[in-house]
Amino acid sequence: MNFQSILDKQKQYFDSNITRDLTWRIQQLKQIKKLVIENEQALLDALQQDLGKPALEAWITELSYITGDVDHVLKHIKKWAKPVKVSTPLVVMPGKSFIKPEPQGSVLIMSAWNYPVQLAFAPLIAVISAGNCAVIKPSEVSPAVSNIIAKLVPQYLDNNAFSVVEGAVAETTALLELPFNHIMYTGNGMVGKIVMTAAAKHLTPVTLELGGKSPVFVDHSCNLEISAQRLAWGKWINAGQTCIAPDYILTTKDMVEPLVKALKAQIKAMFGDDPKQSSSYGRIVNQRHTERLSQYLDSGEIVHGGSFDIENKYFEPTIIVNPELDSKVMTDEIFGAIFPIITVDNYQSAKQLIISREKPLAAYIFTKDKAQQQDWVNTISSGSQCINDVIMFNGVPDLPFGGTGPSGMGQYSGKSGFDNFSNSKAVLKRPFLKDLPVRFAPYTNFKFNLLRKIR
Repeated sequence: MNFQSILDKQKQYFDSNITRDLTWRIQQLKQIKKLVIENEQALLDALQQDLGKPALEAWITELSYITGDVDHVLKHIKKWAKPVKVSTPLVVMPGKSFIKPEPQGSVLIMSAWNYPVQLAFAPLIAVISAGNCAVIKPSEVSPAVSNIIAKLVPQYLDNNAFSVVEGAVAETTALLELPFNHIMYTGNGMVGKIVMTAAAKHLTPVTLELGGKSPVFVDHSCNLEISAQRLAWGKWINAGQTCIAPDYILTTKDMVEPLVKALKAQIKAMFGDDPKQSSSYGRIVNQRHTERLSQYLDSGEIVHGGSFDIENKYFEPTIIVNPELDSKVMTDEIFGAIFPIITVDNYQSAKQLIISREKPLAAYIFTKDKAQQQDWVNTISSGSQCINDVIMFNGVPDLPFGGTGPSGMGQYSGKSGFDNFSNSKAVLKRPFLKDLPVRFAPYTNFKFNLLRKIR
């Protein structure tokens, strides 16, 4: 396949100004919703095939997420697309100043395998809302979903504006050589650096969602039962393969035993005595990643779980207490079913440990202490945060989503996505009225002094 010809076709179509039309954008957004609704079972089947996702979990976190996102954008897109008036200072009066959002062009969307439907279509919704074309590159690690996306997108969306490219490293490398107007990548930091390097050759802006180790602090003042339920759900949904999953817990020594007990109770309540037999517990995406996770069990005390089946891509919900801080489970993003608990002296010790590490995609705290809550928000730098919960900020469409530093750059979701894939064009409009002579040469002391007084 000639990828340059795809981009050339999109650029030609973009230059026709069809994608700038709000009617066209709204129609394409409605078609995404129609695609999801009309092919719900096929999409659920593909997610089950690739990741063993339970139907309800897949529907909530992928399909319903997409249709809800479309509804939110449709509700607000006309307002977002309007010029935004700004004040005009005296020195350039008379005149009118405004910001006009305009589309950027063709966007390359490189989606991830862990939520392969959501992470293909959520960025696409933002891209369309801003009036752009797109090439979608689904992850080859989730082949069933990749295949169905490649099949359905041409059936529902404008083929002049949208294309799907399947494949692996060779296809991705070839796409990255092209001069897209924006690149959106979801995945790990190593590939993120490759994407950014390739984009630099064409001065192409990038949006990178890179994950990281999202910490949790659990304070003695929290409601332990509710905290454990929310933590267990957030950690073991999708078998731990969530970029904003709580990666590890920091808590004081006196809290470890009751917290472990509460987490064990929630694992049993959610997945039964044998999670391997539970229809509510998913699988690791492939054998390679299952084996990778098995290598994280060599440090710390395993107080729950620890069993795995590489052939069947199963990894039991596992809790480890006090692994070494320089062990792989505490330096790598886990992206799986292992939950380390690290003991600290107090809240300040936990905070200093987090600050000493790379900025995470998310950070979570469970506490009734309002001073702690405020200090957490003020001093812990992360892409997103929850107080007394995990992940649920992702259900608020008006909140931006993205990382900071090593966990990513750029944001999407709701208006932040519209803004991210738009160029905010500055415009000043002036009438043909004679200007004051102070603006023009010759520059005299009288003009200098007058301008100083005006400013």
